[in-house]
Amino acid sequence: MSSPVHPVDPTPVPPGAPAAPADGAGAVHPVDESRPRGRILLFGVQHVLVMAATPISAIFLMSATLRLSPGTTVDLLSAALLLSGIGSLVQSLGPWKFGPRLPLVMLPGGAPLILFLSIAQQHGLRTATGAVLLTAAFTFLVLPLFSRLLRFFPPLVIGTMIVIVGVNLVKVGALLVTGQPGTPRFADPARLGLAFATIALIVVFTRLLRGVLRQLAVLLGLAAGTALAFALGQVHPGSALSGRLVGLPRPFPFGAPVFDLLAALPLLLYTLASMAEATGQTVINAEAVGKDIDVRTDVPRTVRGDALTSLLGGCFGLPLMVTSGENIGIVRVTGVRSRYVTAAAGVVLVVLGFVTPVARAVSVMPPAVVGGAAMVVFAVITVLGVQMLGRARLQDHTATVTCAVALALGLLPILVPGVYSGFPPGVRILLESGVAVGALVAAVLNVVFHHPARHTADTATVVPADAPGPAARV
Repeated sequence: MSSPVHPVDPTPVPPGAPAAPADGAGAVHPVDESRPRGRILLFGVQHVLVMAATPISAIFLMSATLRLSPGTTVDLLSAALLLSGIGSLVQSLGPWKFGPRLPLVMLPGGAPLILFLSIAQQHGLRTATGAVLLTAAFTFLVLPLFSRLLRFFPPLVIGTMIVIVGVNLVKVGALLVTGQPGTPRFADPARLGLAFATIALIVVFTRLLRGVLRQLAVLLGLAAGTALAFALGQVHPGSALSGRLVGLPRPFPFGAPVFDLLAALPLLLYTLASMAEATGQTVINAEAVGKDIDVRTDVPRTVRGDALTSLLGGCFGLPLMVTSGENIGIVRVTGVRSRYVTAAAGVVLVVLGFVTPVARAVSVMPPAVVGGAAMVVFAVITVLGVQMLGRARLQDHTATVTCAVALALGLLPILVPGVYSGFPPGVRILLESGVAVGALVAAVLNVVFHHPARHTADTATVVPADAPGPAARV
């Protein structure tokens, strides 16, 4: 089933505006619209500056936890930026059957990183690398089965999952500002003030600027916030100029991988949750850019892109790479929907993977500034989830109960860290993934309250014909 087309829009649609009507038979949808290379590059850099903190912090966490040498840390940082760029290119450009051709980016970190560190501490880094490679291959094997289950993920389920994703990401951004509870200078007023100033600058730029400059409000806010931090003595750029100029990622930095199915089991189980999250990321991204998609074909393309990038990343010692929702907020805030922007971000990340001083310069940006901007764009994701739930017939009592129970159980491990610390490790790994729990609970309750025989008919009418935004066909 083909996607409808939309007339070319010479200017980006403001955030929150409905998708353009499909009344031009040969028109190009804004997501497929090319723009002047200079603008695309600027918009791509804006994406990179918001998302760069994730791969950098992920590698620094790996280095600190596993006590890696400085040389290995630099190699892994180079590989993380390089593979984030390659993955973003795959998801944005969609070669062959890989990538949904939507403005998506890929990053390491999150639950896959924690599982990787756990396996490495228990069984060694070579076994952790083997677990990543096994999981990537396993994803390709189980994808056909998962594709058949996608009909159990209507907008009610996906909208609930996206709200949980958004809340979780806002927390991630907030922790960049405050630091971890119990650490020195936790919630330092100076860092909070810098974050609030960055948010205020983004609001001011959004209010006062017009055209391209307004679309770059997040980038300008990051730059102005960093300049303010430098004036206050909170930026020390000297470290960005040290070290070698070019860094080439080293294949298998920990040695030949060791394949142990039992050790890899936590990652193999996580794959099922990861595919459910990829479903939500694909649908909400299509929602943000106003493009109609077919879940049965586009979600598998996203998952294949994840698996391919993870397979390549495993060869360079990285944890699983996953499609991220971090950039969706920027798409909605700026109104720039072209997938070539995230492709440009991918190219920038590939360059950063080789030019180590530039990567270090990005890492010099104060976490409070990045966190302040991230909180804004991540909160937009939550809003998009709420908008999707608004079209899921929440006036139906069973739908309300489904959403409420899924939100309660999905947000529990996010709002109360360590709540499942008394459970066995294998069970705890799954329960502590709030997104996976929320998606599973919502999907199960949706089946319980709606007989499978009615399900197909229900999903065909979940999105009313006059509702704004695209309908994701399942």
